[in-house]
Amino acid sequence: MTKNYKVLMQYEGTKYQGWQRQDSTENTLQGKLEAILSKMTGEPVEVQGSGRTDAGVHAQGQVANFHIDTTRTPGQIQDYINQYLPEDVGVIAIQKVEDRFHARLNAKGKVYCYRVINSTTPHVFDRRYVYTFQDKLDLEAMKKAAEQLKGSHDFKAFTSTKRGNKSTVRTIEDIKIEKIQDEIRFTFVGDGFLYHMVRILMGTLLEVGTGEREAENIPKLFKNGNRDQAGPLVPAQGLTLMEVKY
Repeated sequence: MTKNYKVLMQYEGTKYQGWQRQDSTENTLQGKLEAILSKMTGEPVEVQGSGRTDAGVHAQGQVANFHIDTTRTPGQIQDYINQYLPEDVGVIAIQKVEDRFHARLNAKGKVYCYRVINSTTPHVFDRRYVYTFQDKLDLEAMKKAAEQLKGSHDFKAFTSTKRGNKSTVRTIEDIKIEKIQDEIRFTFVGDGFLYHMVRILMGTLLEVGTGEREAENIPKLFKNGNRDQAGPLVPAQGLTLMEVKY
């Protein structure tokens, strides 16, 4: 009899082609987890993730679930998976949940953190987890822009997705911007995020920080929905999925 298991995962996304399984490569997080579980059970296993982190994006709190038929305890399943996962990926918790639980469909919100080193001094040990941006940034201007981004809006201008009829309305509950020495951390809390949304929001906030864009310009982006009018897509390595809320 199959049981449903929920797992909490961490990974450094540097070497991977994102979360979602792809036919063209075995180098995805979903693909690796499915391969290990299929080996353990002797039959194909499909893993559902809370969302598709992009290539190069990290996770401290990715959530996934899968249905398998096994006599192993959750702890034994966790040990088996971690035995075969590479050292930059790990399952840090696993539990049996009700059959109807679905990591993506039941998610109520997500928390992302984007780290920026605003300095000309190299941060050798953080280089895989931060975006080094050397131009001077106005913290107060970015906080003002962040206030404009909060709330429920049509974020069509802040996604790379060009196709489909799905709604691009999302709610951002909070954007926290804090400076820690020469690092600036941007924490985004929302009910969900579109493809590339956080990285485009970051590109837009950095433009405000350098004076290239006025904070008051933000509402116009919601009205016109034009991707070309929003900021650039910043590099993936500064982004980490911190938490999925249920």
